[in-house]
Amino acid sequence: MKKQELQTPAILLDMDILERNIRTYQEACNRGGKSLWPMIKTHKSAELAKMQLDAGAEGFLCGTLDECEMLCRLGAKRIMYAYPTANPANIRRFIALEKQTELIIRLDSYEAAALLQAEAEKEGVTVPYTVIVDMGFHRFGILPGSLTVFVQKLSALKNLKFLGISTHPGQVYGAASRAEVEAAAKLERDTMKTAAAELAAAGFPPEIVSSGSTPTFLSAAEDDTINTLHPGNYTFFDAIQIALGSAMEKDCALRVFATIIAHPSADRFLCDAGSKCLGLDQGAHGSTSIKGYGRIVGHPELTLAGLSEEVGKILVSGTTNLKIGDTIEIIPNHSCSSANNTSFYTAVRGDEVVGAIPVDARENSIHREIG
Repeated sequence: MKKQELQTPAILLDMDILERNIRTYQEACNRGGKSLWPMIKTHKSAELAKMQLDAGAEGFLCGTLDECEMLCRLGAKRIMYAYPTANPANIRRFIALEKQTELIIRLDSYEAAALLQAEAEKEGVTVPYTVIVDMGFHRFGILPGSLTVFVQKLSALKNLKFLGISTHPGQVYGAASRAEVEAAAKLERDTMKTAAAELAAAGFPPEIVSSGSTPTFLSAAEDDTINTLHPGNYTFFDAIQIALGSAMEKDCALRVFATIIAHPSADRFLCDAGSKCLGLDQGAHGSTSIKGYGRIVGHPELTLAGLSEEVGKILVSGTTNLKIGDTIEIIPNHSCSSANNTSFYTAVRGDEVVGAIPVDARENSIHREIG
């Protein structure tokens, strides 16, 4: 089947680009002697996680317990959960998964740790953890200088085991220039060096020193302290990564395939892909480098200026050869959001449709008994 025969909208996944991206990032880790644990909230797919494992990934980072469960079913041996949990039902589910694999949690408060300790002791399991280091993003984490006291306090919780430290340079997504990206990368390296040295001096040498973002990945892969890397968006890339200088159009594997369905004025077209395909993301942390709601491939004269749920409004600057019935490919601003809006990817190689890949762990997609 040819791509042009597809119904629209469709979420396309270019397998040649995907495979190249997976290979490129794994090879960078191999060169630097680093362990790659991809963040899988971008693709949420067991089939794609298997591709990453086969390429050499040694573990995974997850954003939801659904993702953790999916990877347990896949047989992943080491999984890290990116956030603390304090909900009793979530803790019980976490402990149940801990019995199936090595599931590492990230912590930044004694209160959440104590709740986890109580359930772990009850179930007779030991939970490994890393401490979240605040590197200036101020979302989660303990600041360097306060890490030793925190780890010492948690050492009294006998069913928790300290493994190391983790961070996320989320502020890089607010960068307005390549220089600001590089500044965030330097802060990431310097913060983790300071944090690791503090804990080692206090008798708590970290086995895992982990961090991850796609824009700072290459810098972290060459760092002497960080040994475990968690990029996620690199599988697909997107318009945000292009704006940050982390990718080019040719690197973007995930695209929304849409048809031009109306031409209400000389400078305006409508397509059949809206916010339910593309999301409304224009940069997660205040990016000013994003224009519109996606990048229309091969049409620099077009701006995707607005979205309703099922329709995109396209504005023309200058002249265009676009007409009703034409198909377009749109690189989403944030591919993670588009991935979470579909149950499957339409896999393509060139103009050929080669299959469908399930998105196994969309938000709240794994059925659990209630009551």
